[in-house]
Amino acid sequence: MLINDNLQQRAQALGHILLQLRATVTTAESCTGGAVAASLTAIAGSSAWFDGGFVTYSNRLKTQLLNVPTELIAQYGVVSEAVATAMVLGACQRAQANYAVSLSGVAGPDGGSEAKPVGTVCIAWGAPQQVIAQTFHFDGDRDSVREQAVMAALVGLTQHLQNTA
Repeated sequence: MLINDNLQQRAQALGHILLQLRATVTTAESCTGGAVAASLTAIAGSSAWFDGGFVTYSNRLKTQLLNVPTELIAQYGVVSEAVATAMVLGACQRAQANYAVSLSGVAGPDGGSEAKPVGTVCIAWGAPQQVIAQTFHFDGDRDSVREQAVMAALVGLTQHLQNTA
C-alpha cells in the first residue's frame, strides 16, 4: 500500500501532537500488516515519537507478543473490540510506549462471516489508563478496506490525543 497524501497529512498531524506531548506511540496490527507503522515512518523525524510496532497476524503471535489472553480470543473472536483493546495494552507494555493503536479485521476477499463480514475492522487506541475501541464496516476490495482502516486508526488516535491531552 502506498502512502497517499491524506495518510501522510494525518500521520504528520499525529506526530506533531506526540512531539508536543513528548510522548511515544506504537502499533499493533493484524489485517493492515504494518501499514499504520509504514505511514508513521514515512514522516521525517518520526523516530522522535515512534520506536516501532508489532505485526501480529496470527492468534499465536497476538498471545505471545502482546499478551492477548487465548480465552479472550475464544470468547469474543480475534476480530473484536475486546481483542483490539488487549492488543493496545500489550503493545504499550512491550514497547514501553505512552500510546498505541491496534487493528484486527477481515480485509477480504475471504474470511468473513455473517456476524463479521468482509470489511469489519476493530480499531482501538489509547494509553494503558484509557483505551477506546470501535468497530468499523468498510466497503471495497482488500486494498481499499486496509487503506480505510489505516486512515480511521490515524484519525481516531489523533482525536483521542486531542480530547485527552
